[in-house]
This record gives sequence, C-alpha cells and structure tokens, in this order.
Amino acid sequence: MVLTDEEDRTASRVTAELALRGVPVARVDATNFPTKISMSAEIGTGGAWSGRLNDTETGREIVALAHVGSVYYRRPTQFTLPEGMSRPEQLFAYGEARRGFGGVMQALSSARWVNDPVAAARTEYKPNQLAAAADVGLTTPRTLITNEPERAHHWAKELGRPIVYKPLAGIWHADEGQIRIIYTSPVTNPDDLLDPALGHTAHLFQEQIDKDHEARAVVVGDRVFTVAIDAASDAARTDWRSDYDALSYRVIELPEEVSSRLVELHRRLGLVFGAVDLIRDTSGRWLFLETNQSGEWGWLAAGTGIGVADALADLLSEGNSP
Repeated sequence: MVLTDEEDRTASRVTAELALRGVPVARVDATNFPTKISMSAEIGTGGAWSGRLNDTETGREIVALAHVGSVYYRRPTQFTLPEGMSRPEQLFAYGEARRGFGGVMQALSSARWVNDPVAAARTEYKPNQLAAAADVGLTTPRTLITNEPERAHHWAKELGRPIVYKPLAGIWHADEGQIRIIYTSPVTNPDDLLDPALGHTAHLFQEQIDKDHEARAVVVGDRVFTVAIDAASDAARTDWRSDYDALSYRVIELPEEVSSRLVELHRRLGLVFGAVDLIRDTSGRWLFLETNQSGEWGWLAAGTGIGVADALADLLSEGNSP
C-alpha cells in the first residue's frame, strides 16, 4: 500500500517498478477518507486488525488490510470531511478520523513500513537529527537554537565567522492565504540578532560553511545513492533550492566511512529511507545538514539514473514475501 497524494510523481516511479515485478499495489490518500473511501476494520482477542478499504461510489474493494505486506508512507494529505458540518463537528470528526483511520493504518504492525510514521514524526525535529548524527560520528556545523537575542549575538561574535539562519520547519510557510518560501539566509551583521523580535520564537543559526559543493545522499536500507549538486549562481550556492536552473548534477561515491555512518544514523532514527543533505567543504570534509524522511529524489533519478526506485521496490517487495 502506498500512502501519498495523487500527484506524487516520485511515488509513481516506485509503483511502476512494483507493477513490473507483479507486486499488487493499492495507492491511497488520506484526503479521500471518508468522502471517497470507507473503512471497516475489526480485531479480536489474539488477532490483528482485519477488514478493508472500499470505494464509496462503487463499493469496490480497494485493499484488504490482511493482505498489506508493506506500506510506502510518503506524503498523504489531510482528510476531506463532508460539507455542511459545523466547525465543532469538523474538529471532532477530524480527530476521530485521525485516530480511527490513521490508527488502523499504523496498527498494521506486521507490514514493513517505509518509513514508520512514529519514527518519521520524531525525525522531523532537527535537534534530534543533529544529536543523532553527531553521536554516530558525522561532522555537523556548529549550531545554536535560541530565542534570546543577547545569546545569539554573543554566539555569533564569539564564533567570529559568517553564519546563516535556517527555518526549523522547512521552507514552505502559510502567510495570510499565501505561501511564503523561507530559504537559508546569511546573517551579514551580528548586531541584527539583537532585534527583540527574535525572542518571539526559536531560531536556528549555523556557521556558514565554505562549500566546494553540496550533495543529496538517498539512504535506502543499507544502500546509499549520492548525487553531487553543483551551483552556478550566488543564490544557489547559498541554498540550492532557490535556483534550480543554476544546478547541475553528477553521481558520486561517498567515502565508505561517511556512507556507513549515514546508514547507522537512519537505523538509530528508526528509518529505512532518508534523503540527506550534505556539504563537502573546501578542505574536503563532508558535513551533515539534515535528513528528510520523505525527501524528494525523483528529479535526481530522472537526471542521473540513480536506482532509488529499484531499491525501494526491493524493500517493499520483501515486505510482501510470505
């Protein structure tokens, strides 16, 4: 079973590979419950959850829960509730759907999850990632998380080198009906950190690394597929996501020590998949920035041919083995 939205082309690479292998696939998005998908599930003493998901319009069975051998948990979207409900009714119904539909999905404990939702949720916290990365021996940039202006200013002055600001919750943010993108931003004047507004929430600051290039390493089980990302504009050199037109890609091999530590990091985080952002600095060191438990890799596979879809299909197919 693939839990993701209908427009997810990256997941489609994996479902296509599974189809070629003759592995039955059910693609499900949570947004379709309860309006387009219905669920009945039951459990008894000493048993596991059984039941099915059905198409509400045709009554056709989408998947029998007992037949789910693996789950590719990508990016399911929010439940869509029936129209005409009051706000309190919506809040109650959404909570019940989350704990009922979502709870039954998570209770498919005999299935192989890529990734386990609980482990994935823990990994969303960057402080947790950075601590685990340092613990397995990966090099990480010097980092401060604070809402104290004086502490941020003192840290930056004491560091004595350029720093950057990074949002803790990714780059996409809602702002009064619009979507705002917040990229990595250089802090050019440490005195700016004395702004009292910094005290309104937590902020992450890191030393700015002198980059040779960046890379995305896709970890699938014990395999690591790495693509170097070369940037040809100032914006892309600061944050490559800000200028895709200025990027070029090449497949590389990481040092064995770095690859093995990335695999161990994901094992400790409870993940079997992760899209890791790395920097190779001008002295040749590899630095870990973060891992994304549902990170993108499809555009890199299209440009370089890396075998991530095949590796994911291997994992998911193993989950379907008797």
